[in-house]
Amino acid sequence: MEERLASYLVNNGLITEDQLREAMQERRETGQRLVSVLTRLKMMSESKLLAQLSNLYKMEVVDLDYIIPDKDVLELIPAEKVYHYEVLPIDRKGRYLTVAMVDPTDISAIEDLRFITSMEINPVLASESTIREALDRYYTMEKGIAKVAVETETGGAKELGFEEMELLETEFVEEMEETKLRADAEGGPVIRLVNFYIADAVKKEASDIHIEPYEKEVRVRFRIDGVLQGQQAPPLNLKSGILTRLKLMAKMDIAEHRLCQDGRINILVGDKMIDLRVSVIPTLYGEKIVMRILDRTSLMLDLSKLGFAPDNLKKFLKAIESPYGIVLVTGPTGSGKTTTLYSTLARLNKPKRQIMTIEDPVEYNLHGINQIQVHEEIGLTFASALRSFLRQSPNIILVGEIRDNETAEIAIRAALTGHLVFSTIHTNDAPTTINRLVDIGIKRYLVSSAMVLIQAQRLVRRICSKCKEKIKVSKEFLEEARIPKGTFPDNTVYKGKGCSHCNQTGYKGRVGLYEVMPISPEIRQMILKGASSDDIAKQAVKEGMATLRDDGMEKIRQGVTTVEELMRETAAF
Repeated sequence: MEERLASYLVNNGLITEDQLREAMQERRETGQRLVSVLTRLKMMSESKLLAQLSNLYKMEVVDLDYIIPDKDVLELIPAEKVYHYEVLPIDRKGRYLTVAMVDPTDISAIEDLRFITSMEINPVLASESTIREALDRYYTMEKGIAKVAVETETGGAKELGFEEMELLETEFVEEMEETKLRADAEGGPVIRLVNFYIADAVKKEASDIHIEPYEKEVRVRFRIDGVLQGQQAPPLNLKSGILTRLKLMAKMDIAEHRLCQDGRINILVGDKMIDLRVSVIPTLYGEKIVMRILDRTSLMLDLSKLGFAPDNLKKFLKAIESPYGIVLVTGPTGSGKTTTLYSTLARLNKPKRQIMTIEDPVEYNLHGINQIQVHEEIGLTFASALRSFLRQSPNIILVGEIRDNETAEIAIRAALTGHLVFSTIHTNDAPTTINRLVDIGIKRYLVSSAMVLIQAQRLVRRICSKCKEKIKVSKEFLEEARIPKGTFPDNTVYKGKGCSHCNQTGYKGRVGLYEVMPISPEIRQMILKGASSDDIAKQAVKEGMATLRDDGMEKIRQGVTTVEELMRETAAF
């Protein structure tokens, strides 16, 4: 069949006789299919060759970037077969299975697939690159787990021939002999599986790995762009082995199963230094593990690229150049507070300034800044470290979080005695932070005198730039989202259609929503007089503060995010 393709290309002047001879020689030496050789040797572009194949074989061309096969369709062909033939099952209708192929002339592949599936194969064309990307997207995890399952059943056999995955641990615990024996008893499959999950999470730019045991399964999920996404589950019989392996790596007590434990793993994934913060809690069917992934190479330290609107950035930059006072960043866990504060410190980090931080934990190392890790078990708390800081004559202090009255009072008094203090606190928005500080016991006159600026923030997903398109939404949908009539012209907004670049989600990356509230003289007086959070909010808006929803709606207008993301993160406002 390839002879027909070769003749067609030469007869239509698409390649020369010399090029064909070179391609056929390369094909014989490498064993690759002719279509692969032609594109690899750059005799024809992939798109041009695909068009010619379609014309020659009268066959449909599909774009796999915009096709999402059902899970039951993908399961019709085993992972090793789709990789071997470079095919992707995409649809099933009755006894007919539509399969995307690089080379529709591969009769042996079609016959084998017909035998495996007991179905009639309807081949369609797709480019080699998109098929390979799709296979990695849909089958990579299954392939890795299939290999582990085979090794487990055969005592370490490697029939599937998949490439080994290696993670180099840079600060691995020195284990006692008993622990070494236990780790060895778990064997290579468990080690490879754990490494595989971590490497796959890093590749997918996940922020967390959740491993949750249940009665009949182990659920694995990655948090990607703030949303949990299910992954291929490991074999149930490896549940205890996975848990033990991770606890060993995190320097935890593997004999303790009743108490919560925290640990840390430092590993090298490719050329990336990755820090994993590991939390283990006991549940009904075993211990649940959550690993927070801190990629030191991905830390964004440029305030101008975090998503600040120009006016908000101007207000924030003015506040952080204050000689003294306290700047608070508020928001829930995972809202980007640490990134904002680290970016702030990076901007302020100059040889003439001494900057000290007390954190729990220290998430990233910043050159030129003195960072201290909280160790409450030995008495090194936020409050005790702050007291010691004041004897070190720092210019700028970062307190990782204000959790109690003692820490808050020392931080505010430091701000009133010539230091610029940054910290975080958990509140819903900027105005309610004032009464939160009062609630934990700080006098109103101290809050009024020390506060320079309060900023609330959230993270929303960015629309994928590769598949972004305009859509028109109903007025009922906008009313449900509590978006005022006329906010978006013709009710037109943007949304991601879903493509291979964004893993069919329509989103890629995240951006911040910000509510920046400088403490004006009027707001200081309101704090002293005990004004409510609502009254403070009204005054701040009157002075030009954009709320979180305001900032979100502007980002929707700009095509940065969606109405759904705004609803997800600001539903209460």
